[in-house]
Amino acid sequence: MGRRWRDGTGVLVVHGEGDDARVRVPLEIAGSYRARTKGLLGRDSVEGALLLSPANNVHTFRMRMPIDVAYLDRRLTVIAVRTMRPGRLGAPRLRSRHVLEAGAGAMAGWGVRVGAWVEVVAE
Repeated sequence: MGRRWRDGTGVLVVHGEGDDARVRVPLEIAGSYRARTKGLLGRDSVEGALLLSPANNVHTFRMRMPIDVAYLDRRLTVIAVRTMRPGRLGAPRLRSRHVLEAGAGAMAGWGVRVGAWVEVVAE
């Protein structure tokens, strides 16, 4: 079940309750060490979300904005969601294999919460 993505773009599909409850979000994919290290550093905003893979923790040092962070297990099920202000260190999540980042408040609007399942469609 190990997933590997290359740096690039795609779509994040958030599966909600019911068959029609799906949200599609523009996605940047950071699959290389270099791209994961850079993440959202130096940005004032993000369009959609950023997937860091593999990853099990993040920090917001040198960030300019607060972000939402969702930790995903190997099946892409959300195991934790946090909002982090700049200058913080997130606790590692042992079962986390991937991390989603987005502007603060965005994930609640998309339905990203503990137990939700997401799908990554790489372009």
